[in-house]
Amino acid sequence: MLGGDAAAGVLLILVAFAAILAANSPLAHGYHALFHGTLAWSPIAKLNTLHLWVNDALMAIFFFVVGLEIKREVLDGQLSSAAKRRLPVLAAAAGMIVPAVIYLAIAGTELPLQRGWAIPAATDIAFAMGVIGLLGKRVPPSLRLFLLTVAIVDDLGAVAIIAVFYTASIKLAWLVAGLLVLSAMIAVGRRETANYWLTIGLSVVLWYCVLNSGVHATIAGVAAAFTIPLKLDPTGDSMLLRLEHALLPWNEYLIVPLFGFANAGVALAGIGFSGLVSPLPLGIAAGLFIGKQVGIFSAIVVAEKTGFASRPEGANWSQIWGMSVLCGIGFTMSLFIGALAFPGYPHLIEEAKLGVLTGSLLAALLGFAILRFMSGKLPKP
Repeated sequence: MLGGDAAAGVLLILVAFAAILAANSPLAHGYHALFHGTLAWSPIAKLNTLHLWVNDALMAIFFFVVGLEIKREVLDGQLSSAAKRRLPVLAAAAGMIVPAVIYLAIAGTELPLQRGWAIPAATDIAFAMGVIGLLGKRVPPSLRLFLLTVAIVDDLGAVAIIAVFYTASIKLAWLVAGLLVLSAMIAVGRRETANYWLTIGLSVVLWYCVLNSGVHATIAGVAAAFTIPLKLDPTGDSMLLRLEHALLPWNEYLIVPLFGFANAGVALAGIGFSGLVSPLPLGIAAGLFIGKQVGIFSAIVVAEKTGFASRPEGANWSQIWGMSVLCGIGFTMSLFIGALAFPGYPHLIEEAKLGVLTGSLLAALLGFAILRFMSGKLPKP
């Protein structure tokens, strides 16, 4: 029976294939109409397609859970001290910078292609941990934890990138309203006893304000999560831990797979080899597959050689390399940034999907092969 990590990863793989099959079969018209056809009625006029509801509403819940994970790790986990933060922060930073540089070197710096630089900078936690889960005891627990920590720091970086570089024109009144709601959530979070319904209600209001402000609505999910208290209240309850525990299965088995199915369906007709090597998909695929492993593995080697930080305990260099390769699985976050990067250019969004899927698939296959068949066989650098 598959464990939680492996099951979530396998589900994402199946969903990605299902989306590609749907987009390249007689079902293609229905698939496109399902997600992009205008809804007969929507409670929020701005979200008038199912695709927008998935990307702007359901993904806000995904980012809320990401925010909870980040806050827990910062306050009481692998990011809670400077010594613990050193290596994962360095590795995550290198794993975002090198892919972006490779992308720009291939795709160029001219608009609109320049806007795709952040697409290969992201790592998909669920997919990468799913592959790790399939490997069982071949991967030491310290390496699993390190991969998770790097991916969480990576997510924090991706959230910052989305907020800074992929924000439309700001509507000040809505932004101020959102800040007032956020202030109220901070005040509620400082109360001794948790009030779940008030917190949920304010989170929805915050999301609605941010949705209309010009800042991407998913940022509201992270902002709301940062106001949730981790400490135990007088009844022995931790709101953060309870919400994370309750929402994580929904994230892994509904929200992320639905997002993947709605966004991974790239039409392959007429693409051929020339399509795969055109600047945009090639830059993204190379950034994910080459840039991630080069950036992360090199950062860990340099950190250990200089004494800045030690590699994860019990992990040999072949396992470190395999883990670095697996960080090149972009999928969820990369697809999400790809949709934000090219508004008004649907053909570029499709090319970005192709690059994300190609790079992620190569990273998954090579990373799995290294950890499965080469463990312990790579000489020490």
